[in-house]
Amino acid sequence: MLYDISPRLTPALAVWPGDAPLVREVVARLEAGDEATVSSFSASAHLGAHADAPSHFGIGAPSIDEVDVGIYLGPCELFRVNVPRGGLVRPEALPGPPRAPRVLIATGTHPDPEVFREDFAALSPELIRFLSARGVKLVGLDTPSVDPFESTTHPAHLACLESNVAILEGLRLDGVPEGVYELIALPLRLVGFDGSPVRAVLRS
Repeated sequence: MLYDISPRLTPALAVWPGDAPLVREVVARLEAGDEATVSSFSASAHLGAHADAPSHFGIGAPSIDEVDVGIYLGPCELFRVNVPRGGLVRPEALPGPPRAPRVLIATGTHPDPEVFREDFAALSPELIRFLSARGVKLVGLDTPSVDPFESTTHPAHLACLESNVAILEGLRLDGVPEGVYELIALPLRLVGFDGSPVRAVLRS
């Protein structure tokens, strides 16, 4: 069974304030007599479900094309946590130790991908270090960022950078039961980019 955990990419999809929204331009159209329908698009590299590259917050760190693509494919465990809006997910919020090298965390604090909420839950740097010490090499969640909206120091991003933990953000995890799955969330090979949209799915 497949669970598609990516939001629909439309111009209505909310992006981080100040980021570029999705814009589609149709440059040729069958209905207009052209040989084919052809579109171009522009958008933030951090659109919808996306992978952050280490270079997002690390000077001289690898860009998304330089990250081992195998990190985004393989066994994964989904946890649901009870955390208030604007709160931080700490190690004690997890129902148990991770059973897979990739962990997704469902907070339920950013339910509508077309409405940007500033009070979403984020991850504590202690949680990142806790997971890394237990062999986790990727963490993802259902909010726009692993750090709180108002953060200016980005401790969770920096903890991931220091621990070599890959990041997925903007996932849709509502309706997906807790458990162990195969994650498939490959970023595009965008040379020099600080992130990339992904088509993220879980396979049971």
